[in-house]
Amino acid sequence: MDGISDVAVGVKRGSDELSMYNSPNSGMGSISDGASNGSDSKKLRVEEAPPSRVLHIRKLPNEASETEVIALGLPFGKVTNILTLKGKNQAFLEMGTEEAAITMVNYYTTVTPHVRNVPVFIQYSNHKELKTDAGNQRTQAVLQAVSAVQSGGSPSSDVQEALAAASSPVLRIIIDNMFYPVTLDVLQQIFSKFGTVMKIITFTKNNQFQALLQFSDPVNAQQAKLALDGQNIYNSCCTLRIDFSKLVNLNVKYNNDKSRDYTRPELPAGDGQPSLDPTVAAAFSKDSNSLLGKIPGALNPLSAAAAAAAAAGRVALAGQAGSSGVLLVSNLNEEMVTPQSLFTLFGVYGDVQRVKILYNKKDSALIQMSDANQAQLAMSHLNGQKMYGKIIRVTLSKHQTVALPRDGLDDQGLTKDYANSPLHRFKKPGSKNFQNIFPPSATLHLSNIPQDVTEDDLRLLFSNAGGTVKAFKFFQDRKMALIQMSTVEEAIQALIDLHNYNMGGNQHLRVSFSKSTI
Repeated sequence: MDGISDVAVGVKRGSDELSMYNSPNSGMGSISDGASNGSDSKKLRVEEAPPSRVLHIRKLPNEASETEVIALGLPFGKVTNILTLKGKNQAFLEMGTEEAAITMVNYYTTVTPHVRNVPVFIQYSNHKELKTDAGNQRTQAVLQAVSAVQSGGSPSSDVQEALAAASSPVLRIIIDNMFYPVTLDVLQQIFSKFGTVMKIITFTKNNQFQALLQFSDPVNAQQAKLALDGQNIYNSCCTLRIDFSKLVNLNVKYNNDKSRDYTRPELPAGDGQPSLDPTVAAAFSKDSNSLLGKIPGALNPLSAAAAAAAAAGRVALAGQAGSSGVLLVSNLNEEMVTPQSLFTLFGVYGDVQRVKILYNKKDSALIQMSDANQAQLAMSHLNGQKMYGKIIRVTLSKHQTVALPRDGLDDQGLTKDYANSPLHRFKKPGSKNFQNIFPPSATLHLSNIPQDVTEDDLRLLFSNAGGTVKAFKFFQDRKMALIQMSTVEEAIQALIDLHNYNMGGNQHLRVSFSKSTI
């Protein structure tokens, strides 16, 4: 900051001239030149300022902090100076390079930046650099802290206080109003847009789903907190409440669906937890993007530029126009898989409308769910699970619908329309089934059991599905029971084979995954 001793721009002229900042394109040029006459300043109002590394930000909310303004610029490069004009709800932000400023302005012309949920306006200033007075030490401390943390250094304690922000790379996340289950993979997908996620531990405390998530760098944790605190993962539910943890390092012992250390894919799965297959582990360590794809109707897929907007506190929450409810499932066992088996398994997480096994690539299928939220739910629970001995891969398809074969064309029964199926679990609004959506587990919940059916009958039925029954327990009224298979894969197979099985007297068995163990 070589020009610190110069008087701050905001103090240089009378406050009457500052009112010109409110003109959309004025950039500020007229106040930096005492000789400007009235006609020049009028002209400036209609001409955009040329690119500059100094940006003029308008319509900031009253309570906006310097840290939040800096966060607008951070994803695009180094921020070298800031001047806030509190009474005017404006600020000037100086980027390290003109290129960074151009990238930022170009990005924010397509995506309105928000600070504290208020839209703000960004344009080039006519200033080529910001000169602020030496009295503004707090601002310098904030900038030093940010740049120190950004370049991997550790800021001194007084600077840390000035920043009043993240010294810990670990965030504590609580999820309120959890209408849909949120998995470890969903959290990894959302938070990895702000930096490298090293470790995640999930747990339930006080009946609330919580997580600890560790970034490789504290500045990433700060950006993620600024952007995501108070946002919803899905439309109008699953609200993120984020704080910094007092922990600075997480100790993860197992890689499974409750905890994961992405730096150590070789960790064991622990007791009774689905193990992370090596190919999946490799995919996690290589490409965090590929496993979850988009999160429709909520936190949009964040490309590098969109991650920037998110870091600046803007995450799209409205239902994405044109977000797809169609899934692409690949690496299927083509000898065994049928539209019906996919309908049954994916039907645990939503109402399957159509299934098409691809004619030229029979290890892949398109599955159309009722909506994008159901597609997301099925993807986050079934990607990486084993079906007929193969680890299946589930991603969002670019198709908006699954086409039926043209009249009279036989596609060998590879396409099926289930729009009018009586087996949809979620047709009734407010159905209890919405509250009983769980990840695949070795323990299955059985319901609609006829009165005369015994434990031995059910054990035999489920053993014949090709698995080993480890435990069984009837509920008090004997209409429901829990049955535990030896592996999650066996349970998936049993659900596919026996959900809607006719137990006689037109009573059809209902099978779901359970969160309980016996």
